[in-house]
Amino acid sequence: MLTVPIRQLGEPERATVERILDQDPYAGAQIAERVAAHGLNWWRSDGRIYGYGGRRIESLCWSGAHLVPVCATSPAVAAYADLLGAESRICSSIIGRADAVLELWDRLGGHWGPARDIRAHQPLLVADRDAPVAPDPAVRLVTLKEVDQLFPAAVAMYTEEVGVSPLLDDGGRGYKRRIAELVRGRRAYARFLGDRVIFKAELAIVTRRTTQVQGVWVDPEFRGRGLAAAAMATVVYDALRRVAPTVSLYVNDYNAAARRVYARCGFVPQGSFATVLF
Repeated sequence: MLTVPIRQLGEPERATVERILDQDPYAGAQIAERVAAHGLNWWRSDGRIYGYGGRRIESLCWSGAHLVPVCATSPAVAAYADLLGAESRICSSIIGRADAVLELWDRLGGHWGPARDIRAHQPLLVADRDAPVAPDPAVRLVTLKEVDQLFPAAVAMYTEEVGVSPLLDDGGRGYKRRIAELVRGRRAYARFLGDRVIFKAELAIVTRRTTQVQGVWVDPEFRGRGLAAAAMATVVYDALRRVAPTVSLYVNDYNAAARRVYARCGFVPQGSFATVLF
């Protein structure tokens, strides 16, 4: 039995949800994008939003393909874990502010374990102005006719970053649809060398407060040549003018090369994320 107030939220609580998401627009970006697109009717967006608090909701937790806590204090985390631990795991990862994610996993691991990987410290970085690096004019938005050229690079990035291939479940059809959606939405960037993609990045999440960059990748043959900083400068330049007032991302703490690139591009720390992968 839950000993604290927690409940699933619906469309009548939309203003409350948006208020809390605005308190942490980076950790809440994934939820904010879904709420803007689908509202709070969970059956339309394959997930549910729970709120913690009495008369005034204090925090949120999105439960769907990912589990995402936002503004979750330790009592809120305990409440979410009590609720979710009674159910079978449906999420493929737990993502968010490190303190909340790691406490959630401490409480849920006995029910849902084991995890495939735990990334306990992923610096959250944000840029709100142009990079102090000249943009690379060869980096541009990918066109729909170039999806087939982009896809192998996207598969290579995903496999390297996540540790499993996106081709395993359905031969990659769902992942390719996602890549095509990003291209169609003018959210995929690349630098081509002939028909070969040697740099890529996507705006995986877009809200009115930020756009979150994911899928940053440089062809292994071209790493260490200084290509990434200028390429990311182009992404930041375009995203700030066309998409959102800030550009955000999170990076594995052990990826020293990527962290140097983002620092050169003017990204500044805004705390730490953690990710638990299943």
